[in-house]
Amino acid sequence: MTKIKMMLCAVFTLMLVNTTVQADSSNFAGPYVGVTASGYGMQMSGESITGGSAQKDQVSLGQVAPITGFELGYVLPLGSAFLIDIGAAYFQGEAQLDFTDDSGVKVAHADETELTTKGTVSFKIDDLRTISIAPTLVLSDTSSLYVKVGLTEADIGVTGDISTPGDLSGTTWALGTRTVLESGIFVRTEAGYTDYNGISAIGKGTSISTRNSYSANPTIAFGAVSLGFRF
Repeated sequence: MTKIKMMLCAVFTLMLVNTTVQADSSNFAGPYVGVTASGYGMQMSGESITGGSAQKDQVSLGQVAPITGFELGYVLPLGSAFLIDIGAAYFQGEAQLDFTDDSGVKVAHADETELTTKGTVSFKIDDLRTISIAPTLVLSDTSSLYVKVGLTEADIGVTGDISTPGDLSGTTWALGTRTVLESGIFVRTEAGYTDYNGISAIGKGTSISTRNSYSANPTIAFGAVSLGFRF
């Protein structure tokens, strides 16, 4: 919440400073498409609970990777100094969190001995999709500043003898600038983060006990540069 307040305060301060600026919001209005290159840093902390006992294994993962995608949207002017940017974006990328489970389940063998199996569990996150709305302040005929809030979803894949959780969803907050040339070509720079809901799964009972559970809490911070065209 502190990060959100800081971004909003920055935007409102610039609004007050630039109230006397006379700019033409029509330079930004209309539909647009763009391609985006992003640097994503994912922090995913996880926990496995074995057999319902109090023993817990803490796992964490930090991963930074370049991600590419595309965006499209429509900008509505609200007077000469304000805009509303409604957009959607899709990104391809992947982050993975692994657990090693040593408890497993006991399997009977022909010689009447028992072996406790071991299981490896992985959560994989990829294919990020965002819909957003961005109140925008026009700074000049070619430049603008915005704060963005959006809903982001991502696909979840699992490896191991565990149930498959539903897709991730979370809230994205970002602060950015957009520069539009007379030709319609624009450059957008943006920084923000996405806080996702938690992932949880349980063992299916083949190699991992149904009493074993796994959970993870992913958060993504990102910086992005987009090149696009306003129609």
